[in-house]
Amino acid sequence: MKSDTANKHQKESSADISCGLITLSDSRKSKKADLSGKYIAEEIEKKYTLKSRSLIPDEKDDLINSIESMISDGVDVILTTGGTGLDTRDITVETVESLFDKKIAGFGELFRLKSYDEIGSAAILSRATAGIYKKTIIFSMPGSPNAVKTALNLIIDELPHFVHHVKR
Repeated sequence: MKSDTANKHQKESSADISCGLITLSDSRKSKKADLSGKYIAEEIEKKYTLKSRSLIPDEKDDLINSIESMISDGVDVILTTGGTGLDTRDITVETVESLFDKKIAGFGELFRLKSYDEIGSAAILSRATAGIYKKTIIFSMPGSPNAVKTALNLIIDELPHFVHHVKR
């Protein structure tokens, strides 16, 4: 149920999208153990280019350095998973939102609505967020595989449309 304008923009958009993936976790020590990252990588590679993937601890400086490195490498979209909870070590939301030139509030709102349909009021705990930094879109998702599936279902087909607007 897209509008005529959204359809037009989608047609004008290139599917040649390069993505970076960052998993934040103090407990996962290998990409093999990173089920959410694995799922994101597989889904991205079906439609787009996964240019970079990293697994880092929940550390602000590591996250910023990874983001800056990916932007320097020319990625269009950065997807993060993990570090969005309420634990003291969860720093993703505060870190990425401090970088945003513009916030895309609709992503977090829609993610929580869809999550509510799936898991009930526990969706309130989600702090999924998105925004634009240096003409690169950053989507930050929770670390659970089910949350990642919900988030990707919302955004994966729209990535060309998002990038079309951001790169103008």
